[in-house]
Amino acid sequence: QVTLVESGGGLVQAGGSLNLSCEASGSIININAMAWYRQAPGRQRELVASETVTHITYYSDSVKGRFTVSMDKAKKSVYLQMNLLKSEDTAVYYCNADVLAESSGKIRQQEHWGQGTQVTVSI
Repeated sequence: QVTLVESGGGLVQAGGSLNLSCEASGSIININAMAWYRQAPGRQRELVASETVTHITYYSDSVKGRFTVSMDKAKKSVYLQMNLLKSEDTAVYYCNADVLAESSGKIRQQEHWGQGTQVTVSI
């Protein structure tokens, strides 16, 4: 079983910064990529940023230049440094990991999700 735990969310004023953290645990054999998604009220969950084990990164256009994703494979963790936050960044942020893990005697490649952490940016 694989568990992802996020931390670092909170309330911040527009223009401020937050740093989100996500740590994976469980019977993990390998992590291929980790990512951050977000979901605002009434909207679909969207990919914000991701990094592969070969350090290929992706950023959505809405956060490019303001957010930085970094993955630490040894720590089974991913971080999201968010700067110059805007009110439209308000959402629940979810950690996602593409993991090769053992479960019930079988080795499986699956995506796993964290429980989410709230980020609220006030004007």
